[in-house]
Amino acid sequence: MPRKGMRSIFFKPSSSSPSTSSQPPPSPLRTFSDSIMEQNIHIAEALINKWDDSKLGTPLFSGTRQEARKYLDAVRGLQSAMQYFVAQDSTSATLVRAQFLMQLAMKTLQREFYQILSSNREHLDPETVSARSSIDLRSSVSEYVSDYDDEITASEDDFRISETERVSMLAMEDLKAIADCMISSGYGKECVNVYIVMRKSIVDEALYHLGVEKLTLARVQKLDWEVLELKIKKWLNAVKVAVGTLFHGERILADHVFSSNPEKRIAESCFAEVTKDGAVSLFGFPEMVAKCKKSPEKMFRTLDLYEAISDRWSRIESIFSFESTSAIRLQAITSMVKLGEAVRTMLTDFETAIQKDSSKTTVPGGGVHPLTRYVMNYLTFLADYSGVLIDIIPDLPQSPLPESYYRSPMRDENPPASELSEKIAWLILVVLCKLDGKAEFYKNVELSYLFLANNMQYVVSKVRRSNLGFLLGEEWLATHESKVTEYASKYERVGWSKVFASLPENPATEVTAEKARNHFVKFDAAFHETCKKQSSWVVSDPKLRDEIKGSIGSKLMQMYSEFYEKNRVGSKSVRFISPEDIGKNLSNILCGNGDSGSVSSHSSSTTSSSSHRSNRR
Repeated sequence: MPRKGMRSIFFKPSSSSPSTSSQPPPSPLRTFSDSIMEQNIHIAEALINKWDDSKLGTPLFSGTRQEARKYLDAVRGLQSAMQYFVAQDSTSATLVRAQFLMQLAMKTLQREFYQILSSNREHLDPETVSARSSIDLRSSVSEYVSDYDDEITASEDDFRISETERVSMLAMEDLKAIADCMISSGYGKECVNVYIVMRKSIVDEALYHLGVEKLTLARVQKLDWEVLELKIKKWLNAVKVAVGTLFHGERILADHVFSSNPEKRIAESCFAEVTKDGAVSLFGFPEMVAKCKKSPEKMFRTLDLYEAISDRWSRIESIFSFESTSAIRLQAITSMVKLGEAVRTMLTDFETAIQKDSSKTTVPGGGVHPLTRYVMNYLTFLADYSGVLIDIIPDLPQSPLPESYYRSPMRDENPPASELSEKIAWLILVVLCKLDGKAEFYKNVELSYLFLANNMQYVVSKVRRSNLGFLLGEEWLATHESKVTEYASKYERVGWSKVFASLPENPATEVTAEKARNHFVKFDAAFHETCKKQSSWVVSDPKLRDEIKGSIGSKLMQMYSEFYEKNRVGSKSVRFISPEDIGKNLSNILCGNGDSGSVSSHSSSTTSSSSHRSNRR
């Protein structure tokens, strides 16, 4: 750059020209240009010396911009004079004098630049800066700085902006004016150094207050999960602010202050130096979490971290679009990759844990098994992250069973979503297979069917009332609801077969008094025995319980009423139940307490680790 080269010329000692004659050289004729340039130096000297006085309490860029404009115009005039005289005589005293004045001017502007950055920390905070786009900011500023000769004032009614925004925009314009002047005069390095030091301290301080720490992998891996989860919560809040306002505001500020540089190299360099350390530290934390020991309760926080970066990736890519900030983009991508790997590992471990469950303890009353609660609660929370999991699931290993067992009807319409649906369906299939095995531990066949009906109903209910229903679809729901009906029918057929068998095949047929008495006695005994046995059994779902009772009651009432009406006259010597009493006795079955206290630590661990999803935003 010619101007930088010019500075080195100014500091080079002048050499004496050899004398070729005893006569002094003739005085050169002064031109009109010489007069203009010397006048420029004279004007600049008066202003530069005035504002070089350190005792002046008022900054140059304060209150009215009239003096500031004169000063900048004088520096530009001084620069023109220097360029003119260096072409005439690079050793002239006038040039040395001009160089000295330029150094004083740059010292003053550097001080002013620092003062504006320092005194406007609140007005140049990233939130205020990022509230307006750079285009909007430039058009708005032009309303205030179109004429530096007048004091810049504005009311909110006139321009519909706050006082904070007004001061912020004026400070940005002042910084830009100084930066333009210093850079064009060859003092860009001094300007940039001040800018980087001041703005980097603001970014680092902001990240510190947001809870962003510079941690090592070794330290993170030693943290208890409760402590690490608190740090993750802080990070999730920090990344919202950092990407949404902090880094975005710094990018706008740097682009505006150094906008005169056509290739944006100065703006790029400043922005990179200001944000690089903080941004790499911020986006590096999730990678360290991903490398910690995996366990099911860490799944949802891991997904939170992945989602936080994924949702903001386009903005991260836009803010850190410079080549010099590629390390920041790479760190964000690396963290996403590692988090995705961690999620896939935990899903595989989750499936393995289901398959390895070997508990043989039966649930009292045939209620919902803790494994069912655990898996379905887990999958329900998992379905809330379907948008994220669609990106992660495709890399999971294939399931060993044929696709017909779990193939999604959406596969042809939406392959990524269908892969997630199929994985969910597969995990449910795995737990249902385990439940089939656990049903065999019941000594009563009818209770095993009731157990299967209860658990299948719990699965269907969880799917229908959550995002799982959207993923699995109505066809899946219809298929599994039919299985609930099938299990309930088998329970009814086996569990009440003795009661139905105590009545004749054709209850409307009149039989002898002796046979009638035998049927009444057998029915009464079988009915009360069955009701007593099933009073401790349970159907957790109220709707299913009413349906089962209704089905049993309607069939029994129909058969028994017909037999009762035909044969009660000849059997008055026998005490037997009336048709009206059947409904009263049935009201006491399938309401046992065996299910209420049977929830093991399976479900509690999932709930405690995942309940944040509903209120974390």
